[in-house]
Amino acid sequence: MTYTVIYDGNCNLCVTLVQLLERLDRGALFRYVPMQDQARLQQFQISPQDCEQGMILINQAQPEQRWQGSNAAEEIGRLLPAGAVFVSAYRSLPGLKGMGDRVYEHIRDHRYSLFGNRDSTYRSVYPECESGACQR
Repeated sequence: MTYTVIYDGNCNLCVTLVQLLERLDRGALFRYVPMQDQARLQQFQISPQDCEQGMILINQAQPEQRWQGSNAAEEIGRLLPAGAVFVSAYRSLPGLKGMGDRVYEHIRDHRYSLFGNRDSTYRSVYPECESGACQR
């Protein structure tokens, strides 16, 4: 089973986290699409306004199954080896989930001022492609 991660390819923090995932996963579970790839997003029926709410994770086997924002970050963590234990513990601690959601929203809304932005959009070495036809 594979998942598509839709991320901000112009955000330094977002790109750093995608690069970390690339090194950990090596394309086994995750493929990536930058939010700036409007043509590819249209194929997922995702608008630029949808992207304003944060990263999106899509189950490729069941595309209607989607997570966004902090829920996407948690699901990515849960899918990583041994990640389910940590995500479960995080979710079970009273108040931590709500606080994590607020922190995610703050970082999402201020990511460029906090971490800066790139001069060009980062395109993953593990892109999500339709029919295997990828452009890097």
